[in-house]
Amino acid sequence: MPKPYIIAELSGNHNGDINRAFQVIEAAKKAGADAVKLQTYTANTMTIDCDKDDFLIKGGLWAGYKLYDLYQEAQTPWEWHPQLFDYAKKLGITIFSTPFDETAVDFLESLDAPIYKIASFELVHHPLIAYVARLKKPMIMSTGMASLEEISEAVDVALKNGCTDLTLLHCVSEYPAPVENCNLATMVDLKAKFPNCKIGLSDHTMGTTISIAAVALGATVIEKHVTLKRSDGGVDSAFSLEPEELKLLCETTRDAALALGAINYQRSDSERKNMAFRRSIYAVKDIAEGEEFTKENIRIIRPGYGAAPKHFPEILGKKSKNYYQLGAPISN
Repeated sequence: MPKPYIIAELSGNHNGDINRAFQVIEAAKKAGADAVKLQTYTANTMTIDCDKDDFLIKGGLWAGYKLYDLYQEAQTPWEWHPQLFDYAKKLGITIFSTPFDETAVDFLESLDAPIYKIASFELVHHPLIAYVARLKKPMIMSTGMASLEEISEAVDVALKNGCTDLTLLHCVSEYPAPVENCNLATMVDLKAKFPNCKIGLSDHTMGTTISIAAVALGATVIEKHVTLKRSDGGVDSAFSLEPEELKLLCETTRDAALALGAINYQRSDSERKNMAFRRSIYAVKDIAEGEEFTKENIRIIRPGYGAAPKHFPEILGKKSKNYYQLGAPISN
């Protein structure tokens, strides 16, 4: 199995400081991530500045925020994007983004974005999916909150509008997501139901365990939020990985993919050497030629140079064709 493609999600963990954003990109590169991902929107392209109850967040990590204020705080300023793209290219790490409306797509196209991500919350935004798909670039879509019907509709829109490289990320849109809600079996089912798509995980759990399990189940893409230090705070810091944890994620998920390997019933070189420690049939007393084999003069013991144990019942009671000294392997 190919090694998983690891995406380090910056999101709002720049905390309003472009230098911190540069540092996160550098940390992602050093940790071994394949790509770093931004989010491209403004508060005005996401919502309106309104105090009505509908626009207030109730419960969860961002309880008490007005939608407009949350997006105002979390947005990655558009004027930063060219510098962040240039810095990532200089370091040799892929950079792309999640656009939340068509103006963001146009802007990212001006930066020659190589990949586009559709966020879980936008999976029902068919006009946006179609707009991105027409660019005929690789697309990644997260499936948090989506029913199977909604996922099917989104995939259909992407494929009908020209996307030929589509990855679906199983996702639980909780922040952080409890382990017991992950249902990775759903990710496996996505692969069965959408065989023309690659499958992965957008992981909002704490730690790296769920991502490792996902790769063991066939995930080819892993997306994780990253920050420099959770204690520094920030809108997504509570469920983000720190650099050393991201490094561990990269190493362990790739080990998991390597361990999956391919179907193989051939013995490795090491296994062939260890066959000596199997049991086989040996003389445990001197046995004269013509003497009968009995449970007293032959036994199934280690090492494995004699006849296989399965032959013990058929050898018992036979007459020996040779002289066997104690400790000699039995071959007839």
